Amino acid sequence: MNKKTGLTLGKFAPFHKGHELVIKTALKEVDELYIILYTSDLTTTPLQVRARWIKTLYPSVNIIMGFNAPQDEGNSKEVKKIQENYVLEQLENIKISHFYSSEFYGEHVSKALNAVDRRVDEARKMVPISGTAIRANSFANRQYLSDIVYKDLITKICFMGAPSTGKSTLTKVLADKYNTQFMPEYGAEYWLNHNENRRLNINQFENIPIEHNKREDILVQKANKYLFCDTCPITTYVFAIDYTGKAGQVLTKLADNSYKRYDLFFLCDTDIPYADTWDRSGFKKSLSMQDQIIDDLNERKIPYIQVSGTIEERVKKVESILNRYVKYSNLFELAFFDGKQVQI
Repeated sequence: MNKKTGLTLGKFAPFHKGHELVIKTALKEVDELYIILYTSDLTTTPLQVRARWIKTLYPSVNIIMGFNAPQDEGNSKEVKKIQENYVLEQLENIKISHFYSSEFYGEHVSKALNAVDRRVDEARKMVPISGTAIRANSFANRQYLSDIVYKDLITKICFMGAPSTGKSTLTKVLADKYNTQFMPEYGAEYWLNHNENRRLNINQFENIPIEHNKREDILVQKANKYLFCDTCPITTYVFAIDYTGKAGQVLTKLADNSYKRYDLFFLCDTDIPYADTWDRSGFKKSLSMQDQIIDDLNERKIPYIQVSGTIEERVKKVESILNRYVKYSNLFELAFFDGKQVQI
């Protein structure tokens, strides 16, 4: 019995249920499946991220990273030849018996491969969606995206700062403005329920980032383009060092991973009136914590943007940054936003 080897290809920008249908169909019909994943001008999502989506959902597939892929599109003879040559180059000596697609190019690519032209749901009746529609509004088309894909389409924004610097208020206002979710500071909730003589021990600090991240992961699946987060494990790490002199392994690891968990970091300034509530340690202590947070961010080389002034001024600053920010793309360009260098 001859081995059946399938191939499909695409930009997967992003990878949606229509793509999944093609892959599922192929995996039922062939012994081995290859996927050529194209670089694309349509998305800033790195090729490695898109490959991870596919490999996580379908571990058995073989992914060929199509760097420097042709961006030419259309049905002309010239474009067809460019695309066919590229596919053949990427495959080298791999013999393909079945070519899977849901597009017109299935005909000419399968002929170039001398393979069966296997078209899947070309009319988009089973999965009525396209990458174009999802790129226009991923939230409205959430049902067509797996969780692992959707979370990477959300811009996660972390607000740092000492107690009483306006983080909670700002995240709530921004979530309302952008019709999305916000993540409250779990550390504050945990402290209220578990402190003894206003202190937590090193083992208790270990529990905070685990639950914080767990709740955040749930909220990101409900978010609309942005998720605004009130602190992150870095804040818990700074408090643990300050109060116990050290941090446990779990907290240290999750704090270290925070730089890649969030897309943008904002630092809330101490220029607003201090709310001296019973659960806080005073204005001088707050200033000390602010300095420690800044030092920690600088040590980790995490770029951050400071927001100051009234809530309206802070919202306006965040909005101006979000209007210019492109996920996976231009973070460092924002260091010179409006001609003013931010902390980096």
